[in-house]
Amino acid sequence: MEPDFIRKLIEGYEVKGECIVLGAGILNKQVVPEVHVKLPLSTLNRHGLIAGATGTGKTKTLQFLTEQLSLKGISSMVLDIKGDLSGLGAPGTLNDKIEERHQMIGIPWEPVNNHVEFLSISSQQGLKVRATVSEFGPVLLSRILALNETQESVLSLAIKYAYDHSLPLLDLDDLKALLQHINGEGKTEVQKYFGSVSSATIGILFRKIIELEQQGAKQFFGERSFDVSDLVRVNADGRGVISILRAVDIQDRPLFFSTFMMQLLAEIYSSFEELGDVEKPKLCFFIDEAHLLFDAANAALLRQIETMVKLIRSKGVGIFFITQNPIDIADGILAQLGLKIQHGLRAFTARDRKAIKLACENFPLTEYYDIDNLITELGIGEALVTALDANGIPTPLVHTMVQAPGSRLGILTDEEISMIVARSEIAGYYNEEINHESAAEILSARLENSGNVQAKKENPGSKEKSTIEEVLDNPITRQVGRTVARELTRGLLGVLGLKKGSKKWF
Repeated sequence: MEPDFIRKLIEGYEVKGECIVLGAGILNKQVVPEVHVKLPLSTLNRHGLIAGATGTGKTKTLQFLTEQLSLKGISSMVLDIKGDLSGLGAPGTLNDKIEERHQMIGIPWEPVNNHVEFLSISSQQGLKVRATVSEFGPVLLSRILALNETQESVLSLAIKYAYDHSLPLLDLDDLKALLQHINGEGKTEVQKYFGSVSSATIGILFRKIIELEQQGAKQFFGERSFDVSDLVRVNADGRGVISILRAVDIQDRPLFFSTFMMQLLAEIYSSFEELGDVEKPKLCFFIDEAHLLFDAANAALLRQIETMVKLIRSKGVGIFFITQNPIDIADGILAQLGLKIQHGLRAFTARDRKAIKLACENFPLTEYYDIDNLITELGIGEALVTALDANGIPTPLVHTMVQAPGSRLGILTDEEISMIVARSEIAGYYNEEINHESAAEILSARLENSGNVQAKKENPGSKEKSTIEEVLDNPITRQVGRTVARELTRGLLGVLGLKKGSKKWF
């Protein structure tokens, strides 16, 4: 073994503060247990990439990183697109392969019992993650509905009208009721202040909303809206909570997936305080199957993602993209990723060979490895790794034998997931079905009152209500109460675009 290799790698991965030991270095197909590949916690908000072909171990690397972060008191949010990350919710079992691996690495293996929350934006088991229509705003709504410029302007107009008339937009029923009102009773008023709105455009918007409902979005829009501060929790043992978003059934809806991701990241950015450089991140966000995010992204969305990646690290948040090939990630975003963990790639076609060549160009130069060949020969659980040291300088490239996760390598049963959801301290709160008075009910009441006024004109002998009686009969007045007032205020703040300090969006 070359002593120069050992010396340079030990120096390159020397960490004074807290760190995660990813594994041990490999040279000439031999594991070098003296070389521990350490990832400083202070640089994990500089984002990262975990890439590799199917079956090379990138999911297990993700699993190992999240549980190690949890042990350090750092919370994680994991998007489980394939349904193979639920094993984080149960301790693992030692087997011969794990024992052999850790003997080579020189680090004992221990089972890990993580604190896990299962989240869902669909019909799957878990804490229901919802957002109100007003929290999404016209820009992201236009994207998720695939609107053209004219249709987007009409949607923006409609939401502006709702703001001006104090009409909370909580769910898709509210949005449909608003469009019906603009095309009906409110048409004259809208035309007076905003100009004429085509009934055909309103009809198209209405049909697109119905299509969105049929894709399952009706379960996502509404109350209670999810508070992103619940992603950053530490249990009684000081372990960070791992939130697993179960999203197996949205693989065929990349537009909805990418838009949801942007909304969630924007909410995190607007809610979290500015931290600057930190000793360890506040939250790490793992986006599995990241190509789904970029496949559906147009130029505008790519710019938004790139800007978010640049800015959100100052909030103490690290974003990690997990995908099969680095070329799945846009160049402007790839350049922002400080940690790169590259598992094996396979060269079956000319396109594969071209992709491998591009992937190799992303690594620092090294005298110890022939990267072009090595990257196709990496075994399961092996990776080429480069990170950032405490000074933000890229560490030497090292062929690494990655530690095995301490949690279960397989998936949990539905019964096990149900038990974890039942034990959750917050799932009951978010899974409660509520429907506060909002635009749909308010507009319906106005229409009914309008009909009553007309009836009174036709029947002058009918008794008119006093002002006090009208106030007491008002639907909003009937809902006055501490809890209801708090939720209603939250919805209205979303309409105003003022929720948690976010900017007004029209």
